[in-house]
Amino acid sequence: MFDDEYFMNEALRLARKAGANGEVPIGAVIVRGQEIVGRAWNQVEMLKDGTAHAEMLALTQAQAAVGDWRLNECTLYVTKEPCPMCAGASVLCRVGRVVIGVGDPKYGAAGGAVNLLQFDGWNHRCEISNGVLEPECKAVLQEFFRGRRAQTHEDTKTQSLE
Repeated sequence: MFDDEYFMNEALRLARKAGANGEVPIGAVIVRGQEIVGRAWNQVEMLKDGTAHAEMLALTQAQAAVGDWRLNECTLYVTKEPCPMCAGASVLCRVGRVVIGVGDPKYGAAGGAVNLLQFDGWNHRCEISNGVLEPECKAVLQEFFRGRRAQTHEDTKTQSLE
């Protein structure tokens, strides 16, 4: 039987794929029972689409696989706390549970900055599990942004020499 760490490791694999392709390294997996029905990584830059977050792409894929827009029996595994757009979409798709690797106190919408996944005024609330493989999820993001800052620094030095 697979557990939360197993599925979060799959999301981490996808996050690393995103990072290798120049995307913010976030991966998402949607599971129904013990079967992955949706999987994606951030593709904002590749698709030139600000809504092409890992969660959004995985939700669309899962709905197609399940044959319904309602994902009540599904769990979303995501390496970083969903933003307001992705949290709202998760609620609208009736995702039963959201498992988060690392929180995002600045933009997170599952309790970091706000909690849209459990907003009292809405007719659906997602169960939340936090901190699954948190050190690994955090490290993937830190490594990516460290590389970005180093590249920006190198670009600045090169421009000043021209």
